[in-house]
Amino acid sequence: MSTAPDPSTGAATAIPIEQFKDGVRELSSDAFEGRAPGTPGEEKTLAWLTKNFAAAGLQPGNDGSWFQDVPLVEITASGITPLTFSGGSEALSLKPGSDMVVTTNRVTPRIDVTNSPVVFVGYGITAPERGWDDYAGVDVKGKSVVILVNDPDWETQGTTGIFNGRAMTYYGRWTYKFEEAARHGAAAALIVHQTEPAGYGWNVVESSWSGPQQVADAADGHMDATKANGWIQLDQAKRLFASAGQDFDKLAAAAKVKGFKPVPLAGVQASVAFDNAIRKHASKNVIGILPGTQRPDEVVLYTAHWDHLGRCGAAPDGDDICNGAIDNATGTAALVALAKANADAGATPRSQVFLAVTAEESGLLGSAYYGDNPVYPHGRTVAGVNMDALSMAGPARNVIVVGKGKSQVDGYLDRALAEQGRVATAEPTPEKGFYYRSDHFSFAKHGVPMLYFEGGDDLVRGGKTAGAAAAKAYEEGAYHGPKDEYDPNWDWTGVERDLMLYYRVGRALAETDAWPNWVEGDEFRAIRDQSRAGR
Repeated sequence: MSTAPDPSTGAATAIPIEQFKDGVRELSSDAFEGRAPGTPGEEKTLAWLTKNFAAAGLQPGNDGSWFQDVPLVEITASGITPLTFSGGSEALSLKPGSDMVVTTNRVTPRIDVTNSPVVFVGYGITAPERGWDDYAGVDVKGKSVVILVNDPDWETQGTTGIFNGRAMTYYGRWTYKFEEAARHGAAAALIVHQTEPAGYGWNVVESSWSGPQQVADAADGHMDATKANGWIQLDQAKRLFASAGQDFDKLAAAAKVKGFKPVPLAGVQASVAFDNAIRKHASKNVIGILPGTQRPDEVVLYTAHWDHLGRCGAAPDGDDICNGAIDNATGTAALVALAKANADAGATPRSQVFLAVTAEESGLLGSAYYGDNPVYPHGRTVAGVNMDALSMAGPARNVIVVGKGKSQVDGYLDRALAEQGRVATAEPTPEKGFYYRSDHFSFAKHGVPMLYFEGGDDLVRGGKTAGAAAAKAYEEGAYHGPKDEYDPNWDWTGVERDLMLYYRVGRALAETDAWPNWVEGDEFRAIRDQSRAGR
């Protein structure tokens, strides 16, 4: 691991924590209606960002504009029929919401999947470089595939194995599984929900996959995608397999072994239908810049997503606004606080760009669009830090680095942590695939070294026991639900220290003339070397 250079870190400064608090409170208020793209909540969020970016000292970052248009399509399903499975020993009818969720990426007013033969395709992975093909020997065109979540070796302790052991690869993400099913011509792709390998409970699936869904606009209307994408509850999957004379647990175990072959659920056919309301619109990424004094064409990125889920499944008290206070009003407000701190400390040799992206909750759509259409070339982007769902659990002795050891930016964080007497630790739950679930991934795919860390789990008050309890309470009681709300009683001292880490790392990157890279052998190293070639 390369050691980070040790430039000065600008004038001594403080994080404007009161401004940060006010930002989190306002952005997550009911007035912003959950900040869903394409709603009045987006308009209010954009107005808030541009006003506060300017007040912090930023300039518009896209050729005189604060905005980068992100073409999206909003698809709102209605009249969803039960998902039925006929032809087995038991006719099954799965209710929308409680038993299954289903959506589409196809931009079409009507979806009909009728009497589609059902095939179990294990983990739904085609990885020739790993000698793995869950679709081998079967034609699934027009059929409905049932898929397991995560990778085949997710239960393996450690990070060695065909699919990196406990650590999820991109093959384990639901996005990949739906994409691969479409490449094989499947009519429908249904993932079996299991809480541990998914990394969240059914409540998260239900709230995230109900209501309006966003997809990137495309000339072909995504008509090459599966007709229907969805999830089904584990107990319903077991009933489905039993109706076809199969044992779910035995087949799931077989799917973990190299050489697994897909298994048709003989005689069983799936049907589901729904209407779609289609609305095309341009959402916005928001871009502000502090121009550099010596090498302004070299850019350091700070990123966070401003969007959340809008209105969602109501809580027992009737509250149906997913306010997204922690996820991600904290990250959005942090962009402003860090812009203010850097402006107060004075300009750096390199430019610093503050990018608030849209539609992260819909599959990283805003950051992916920027990645494909960069305002600042990737080869001139030094590195970046991504902020998503900052911890409000109080001060911790550590931070958790998602993707620890992948890039030389870790050295910059280690130096900043040493100033605070803290340490960096690797993810305790790599099976949850956080590396592929936030916006840093969209930049990493283009070679830009990105740092993404979470608040520590070894709390000053209560240690790891208290840290685990706080994480569980948030995941089960608030994450992607109406109770992710601002709490005036939060202990802000921990997040203030974390924000100082982001400041120190970003500031050091903006003051040095070094170009950190991915470590030798990392999956993103080659594309970084290519983008930097000749510069």
